[in-house]
Amino acid sequence: MTPLDVSSFAGLAAMSLITVNVLLGVLVSRNYNPARRWPHRKIPLFRIHNWTAYVALVLILLHPAMLLWQDTPKFGLTNLLYPVHSAGQTLYNTLGALTLYSLLIVVVTSYFRPRLGSRPWKKIHYTAYFAAFVMFTHGIVIDPNLKGQPPDLLDGEKVLVEGCCLLIIGATAGAFGKRRS
Repeated sequence: MTPLDVSSFAGLAAMSLITVNVLLGVLVSRNYNPARRWPHRKIPLFRIHNWTAYVALVLILLHPAMLLWQDTPKFGLTNLLYPVHSAGQTLYNTLGALTLYSLLIVVVTSYFRPRLGSRPWKKIHYTAYFAAFVMFTHGIVIDPNLKGQPPDLLDGEKVLVEGCCLLIIGATAGAFGKRRS
């Protein structure tokens, strides 16, 4: 297994966890009570929501860090933190970095929620939807072999990314649709 393989697996696992995290966030925002509704058990949705975010953040940090050990193309720390001059697929790598920075804003401001107040914090927390959009774009368009090839949209990894994207679009549309009615 190469560093590129580990990076890909970490990215896909992080993306899957972010999908679960956003879906849990939608349930929490809708005051879903699993004890009264399905599965008729007390489940700590908010705690699971927090932990999926923390684990996803670790995987997101591991995802580009593994590229430091990749031989070709060669990445340096600067290429990972500020990828506008990275080795190949610069735009797509920049989308990945933008995802990381957006999610860091969401996680860090969550610690300051009591000081910020609920309304300002909630507005900042919507950055998670922007981060998800950028993350899915990054995952769909980037060549997993970092050779600049066009994406194979029917590849298993891409289908996973596309499926997660559709789940979040559907859940978000459903949540906002119910909120308006």
